[in-house]
Amino acid sequence: MKIDKDTLHKIAHLARVEIKPEKEEGYIKDLEEVLTWVEKLNELDTDGVEPLTNMSFEENALRPDERSHQLEHERALKNAPKADDDYFRVPKVLD
Repeated sequence: MKIDKDTLHKIAHLARVEIKPEKEEGYIKDLEEVLTWVEKLNELDTDGVEPLTNMSFEENALRPDERSHQLEHERALKNAPKADDDYFRVPKVLD
């Protein structure tokens, strides 16, 4: 597939990237190579092949929720840089 400078600029705009003029030709060449490779994939016979939604066939190994040892307030706040009674003090984030 042939890529021209207008197409390159449109792709760059959609990707929100800035392309330096001296690198345009290299990017055009690289994009053409990638698209040529993808076009070769279209030659493969994929009849009977189910589409993938994930590259891994593994499933999440979930563990049951179990109550375990909990950290007490005093011990949790012991190493806090700033604490106020039962709470951690953190810098203000929102005005």
